[in-house]
Amino acid sequence: MVKTFKTLDEQISILKSKGLEIDDIDYAKDILLRENYFFISGYRHLFLKSFKDRMFIPGTNFRELYALFSFDRQIRNIIFKNLLIIENNAKSIFSYVLSKKYGIKEKNYLNPANFNRSQDKVKQVNDLLKKMKRQIRVNGVQHTATEHYMNNYGYVPLWILVKVLSFGIVSELFTILKPDDQKEIAEIYGVSVEQLLVYLPILANFRNLCAHEDIIYEHKTHKIIENTKYHELLRIPRQDGEYIYGKDDLFALIIILKFMLREDDFTLLINEFAYEVNILEGKLHSISINKVLDASGFPKNFEEIARIDMYGN
Repeated sequence: MVKTFKTLDEQISILKSKGLEIDDIDYAKDILLRENYFFISGYRHLFLKSFKDRMFIPGTNFRELYALFSFDRQIRNIIFKNLLIIENNAKSIFSYVLSKKYGIKEKNYLNPANFNRSQDKVKQVNDLLKKMKRQIRVNGVQHTATEHYMNNYGYVPLWILVKVLSFGIVSELFTILKPDDQKEIAEIYGVSVEQLLVYLPILANFRNLCAHEDIIYEHKTHKIIENTKYHELLRIPRQDGEYIYGKDDLFALIIILKFMLREDDFTLLINEFAYEVNILEGKLHSISINKVLDASGFPKNFEEIARIDMYGN
């Protein structure tokens, strides 16, 4: 079916025809114009009676729909600023460990011999090193610090190069390191190599979602994190032997951040998230806040995760 342009009046009519209550037409038009009908309507399914008939639950108001949209924006901003902390930490740790061992000039630290040389990794290693060398060439004239080192020293140390690498490249870099280097980095975070191999691409995935303002509250990841003590201590229910929350959802990301953020940063994150949950709860009438938390993979007692480890348990 071909999609056609719809005026604001037509967009309002479509929403009302599906049972959505709109008590202020001008307010709704302004929101739709500024925020885009497509993005607003992407939050409607929690308010629908069923996926089949696509009608809103009786009593659902446009303001509720926009409140969920705004909630997602706020938690996306909270998550994003913490992911930037993680990204900067990872770049600093990676550059420190690798520079200490392999040297500060790119001809040394980008030597293929420094990476996993197993047969199944050779192509990946070569491809990733080409990407990193390209960033040196491109940013040698575009990035102030890179240009400074190139002009004054004739090389770019890794702690400068990482500044222009995407989190995706940094995440992939970990997969091609030698096992000993992977282990040293993982130990700094207090996790296993296997955990970090799963955590980094999930972090990079959410970082991209946040940067592009995609829906985040109900995002499901391709990778599933392992069971942790946090699943057990929060008494997360199981179904068919598997935890129903914190495996491939937004709460799984929160568990990863619990491992990788400093304690005070993580506590602030949870406090800010809880504040946004309370704000949204006060604006919902046709559905409960638990329906939103369930879609996000958050247990009702999610705030307790900030206190775990704080007092030795």
